[in-house]
Amino acid sequence: MASTDRTRTRPALVLFRHDLRLADNGALRAAVDSGRPVVPVFVFDEMSEGVRKIGGARRWWLHHSLEALAASLKKAGAELVLRAGPMADVAADLVKETGAGAVYWNRRYDPPAIAADKEMKSRLGEGGIEAQSFDGHLLHEPWQVKTGTGGYYKVYTPFWRALTAEIDPRAPVARPREIAPFAGKVKSEKLAGWKLLPTKPDWAGGLRETWQPGEDGAHQALDAFLSGPIKGYGENRDRPDFHSTSRLSPYLAHGEITPFQIWHALETRRIDAASGDVEKFRKEVAWREFSYHLLFHNPDLGATNFNRDFDAFAWKKDANALHAWQRGQTGYPLVDAGMRQLWQTGWVHNRVRMVVASFLVKHLLQDWRAGEAWFWDTLVDADPANNTASWQWVAGSGADAAPYFRVFNPTLQGEKFDPHGKYVHEFVPELARLKSGDLHAPWTASKDALSAAGLKLGTDYPVAIVDHSSARDRALQAYQQMRGNS
Repeated sequence: MASTDRTRTRPALVLFRHDLRLADNGALRAAVDSGRPVVPVFVFDEMSEGVRKIGGARRWWLHHSLEALAASLKKAGAELVLRAGPMADVAADLVKETGAGAVYWNRRYDPPAIAADKEMKSRLGEGGIEAQSFDGHLLHEPWQVKTGTGGYYKVYTPFWRALTAEIDPRAPVARPREIAPFAGKVKSEKLAGWKLLPTKPDWAGGLRETWQPGEDGAHQALDAFLSGPIKGYGENRDRPDFHSTSRLSPYLAHGEITPFQIWHALETRRIDAASGDVEKFRKEVAWREFSYHLLFHNPDLGATNFNRDFDAFAWKKDANALHAWQRGQTGYPLVDAGMRQLWQTGWVHNRVRMVVASFLVKHLLQDWRAGEAWFWDTLVDADPANNTASWQWVAGSGADAAPYFRVFNPTLQGEKFDPHGKYVHEFVPELARLKSGDLHAPWTASKDALSAAGLKLGTDYPVAIVDHSSARDRALQAYQQMRGNS
């Protein structure tokens, strides 16, 4: 008994990475329940082999999320330690510094992170340190759901059926009220020293106005969604002019809320919505699961075409076209509104994401990887699985992809999903006085209409950089050429 007591005086390290929360945190719960003193550590690892540095928008979010996490931990009795470096090295150093007898963490699923955590677990085991990992980022383990032949799913619909048939999501793990602190001193780096926030220039004003990073912000967003926009979600979710989506994606990306918490809330709360609305939202949550399922089984998904026939596609390298797209200066109002929303707020409505992505890869024939890289840098919800799988889906090269010949018409998409122009007016204010009948195709407006709107195309707003019909024909020709060469 005395030996057990002595063992439990050795602290437990809890490694935070993409799980910046106290509630439904299996690793933290295990550490608290072990009776050991707890050393919570955020490990900022951009040095392990293959790890991709997060983009500017996520760096901004991370800074504020870590401030929120540190405050929550302090309230519960513990101090957050900050360390940067390779995951295995940081864990080994902290075990040595604190005399820790156990290390707990929540599992990650992108290939470089898996490799880093495997190395860490091996080194801890060799040192006789208890090492345990827990779920929390996904409803399912990517190796858990299998086809009838034992393989993985490449089509979403059967994956959805299997997920809901085979997986019964657990209830969320309770948030610890008190955390036994470690009595010793542990060196912590300074958050300001990581320089995660933009300064010159400070481009984050729109992000500050739009978001509240942190666990509390996540649950406020969930409550707001389930109290309102989920009613009619199935129909309204495609309308960027409505506040009709959950906007939970950045909170999921940073682990400030878990899919288990969302699923449980859908089951237990009294929601004023049709069953079809709830089911549609569940399917959106499951698309994230499918993306990780694909990435786990295709480690090169971020750089390589899932459909290797697309290796023969004749992408055009056009820096001017790419720049116009990035800055929302294509001359297509819905596309430009989406790209400006992205730049200003770090987020863009999902329907509009599909339109802007289709425009880049099909109207402009730019490689989907250029678009994925821009989204990686500018999205607060940039995610190694969702970002990649969705770009490949739009490009036609991905699993269960939209057919390449499906080319979104930005004008018709705008007329259908932003019929009154509210969304375009918000993010493309130079078109605010243009009547709705001309708004989504300003090049068709009469001289009198343009004059009345105080608008001169080519000066106040760009002339469309490509003609839709010609661009569509060019894209389909390139696709047919690819098929002939593959």
